[in-house]
Amino acid sequence: MKLKETNAGSKKTIDLIKKTFAELIEEKREIKSITVTELVKRANLTRGAFYSHYDNIYEVAQDFEEEILKQVFDGEVTITSKDDMYEYFDKIFNYLKENENIYTKLLSSNESMLFINRLNVKICDSLSNNLKHPSNHLNIIFFTDGIIHLIFKYFRKEINENLDEIRDYVKELANHIFFEN
Repeated sequence: MKLKETNAGSKKTIDLIKKTFAELIEEKREIKSITVTELVKRANLTRGAFYSHYDNIYEVAQDFEEEILKQVFDGEVTITSKDDMYEYFDKIFNYLKENENIYTKLLSSNESMLFINRLNVKICDSLSNNLKHPSNHLNIIFFTDGIIHLIFKYFRKEINENLDEIRDYVKELANHIFFEN
């Protein structure tokens, strides 16, 4: 991926590219069905504007993935109590809620499982590094798989619960699994 300039004009162009990409992925359901020509035409940009920020369409998708992983997992996480666990899940779900429109479009794609797996690994690793008791290993894997699939089903509109209800359920389940004996 190309180095992104930090000026306001470049940020605006990148945001427009990503917004248009999200619209196209929602319509086409597959990244491979989206062309640079189609994206720049719909966004009313030049091909040069696109290529000054990305080498191809797949890099736009990768940029979305990196953005969420950076926002949610930026900085050290220490989970030693129920309150730490609640704060950790609040951060994840608040980010998803703030960006709900975009992620609903992105996760409607048939290729979204690659990102879902990356998100699962990050959450699992984070919990494993903090909850080091050996008996937690299978609990962590089972728990993170469940969280990720709830999030995935939510964004694909396969369940009726909202993100706040899912977050609250996840926090209570985490407390039960990892902190109540």
